[in-house]
Amino acid sequence: MLWIALVDRTGSGLWAAVSVLYFTYVTGLSVTQVGTLAAVSGAIGIAGAPLGGRIADRLPLTRVLISLQILRALASLALLTTDNYALLLAFSAAGSFGDRAANVLTKLYATRVSGPDRVRYQAVTRTVANAGWALGGLTAAAALTIGTTTAYQWLLTGDALSFVAAALLTVRCAEPPSPARTIATSKDPAPTTRPASPWRDRGYLAYVATETVLFLDDAVFKVGLPLWIAHSDQAPHGLAPLLMVVNNLMVVALQVPLARFGATTAAARSLLLPLSAAFALGGVAMALSATGGAFTATLFLTTSAVAFTVAEMLHATVSWELSVALAPGTAQGAYLGVHGLAQSAQRSIGPLAVTAAIATGPLGWTAFGATIAVTCVFQHRLVRDQLSRTALSVPPVTVSEH
Repeated sequence: MLWIALVDRTGSGLWAAVSVLYFTYVTGLSVTQVGTLAAVSGAIGIAGAPLGGRIADRLPLTRVLISLQILRALASLALLTTDNYALLLAFSAAGSFGDRAANVLTKLYATRVSGPDRVRYQAVTRTVANAGWALGGLTAAAALTIGTTTAYQWLLTGDALSFVAAALLTVRCAEPPSPARTIATSKDPAPTTRPASPWRDRGYLAYVATETVLFLDDAVFKVGLPLWIAHSDQAPHGLAPLLMVVNNLMVVALQVPLARFGATTAAARSLLLPLSAAFALGGVAMALSATGGAFTATLFLTTSAVAFTVAEMLHATVSWELSVALAPGTAQGAYLGVHGLAQSAQRSIGPLAVTAAIATGPLGWTAFGATIAVTCVFQHRLVRDQLSRTALSVPPVTVSEH
């Protein structure tokens, strides 16, 4: 699965770096059309997380994951066959659906096979995935120096082939045990209760709502920092890509060491308090970056990038552990699928939130960081009440009679 993460994210890095350019220069779409395509495909992709998780509670996980990888490969290859806007929209939506569903199923696989080591597994997986993103992005940057239509097409082909390779690697993975699916015989009594549903679990839905806010750090690096620097009279415009490099290097170097501080459910919940401080510091540093000259702007923007990266790493550990600990074992797929909605929804809400902070100025960034910090404190209280009614971080044990 670690090799799959590396191959998958390398391919995704190839496409993420050039998707807007491909639709602009190869298929000839306008800026409005590209924006609409991204928004609509992203909205449809939101459904992939809950549907993928629900299906994985009923069918073998590896088979579903293989099917999704094939869907992503076909969707990428299909983009090469047309410049019709309606078809491009349909193919992009199919790829987005498969991407969100595959992310949830990969997490579910890790949860089922790693047991009590799931937090460390998550940290290693995230480190490998970031390395893949960086490798794909560097390859795309090198290919873009050619700048021809063929170069763009080969990058998209490489993205599709990465999904084919991921599917072939998944074939070699054993099916993990699932408490949601058991082998029944004629002697077994019929089930008298329906599986737990996350849609009827108000506590879990409230937790997912707070997660949507905590995932806003993603929008800071993708939209907030570049736009803030671009519209700053003091900050060097070349600072934006350098801060992205700082973000990637920190995640690769520190994600695994930091994971040990959230190795249990109780420890993960405790991390919400330093996480709150990191978000608040990031917002204040962004605000202070507008108060001086080039040196002051560079200093505070770097401080903000470091703070938001620490918040990103802490939240990755906390989110992984709590989303699993709060889910009943017999419905892990359905619950993790609903949790996946938080990150999907953030992709739409995040750009609006950071652009609002930019439009408001320094006060907006202070409010941005403070809002997420307060949400961390609220989640700290919320999950305490939820965990009191849910088993703590103890892996399910299957006992068979011989």
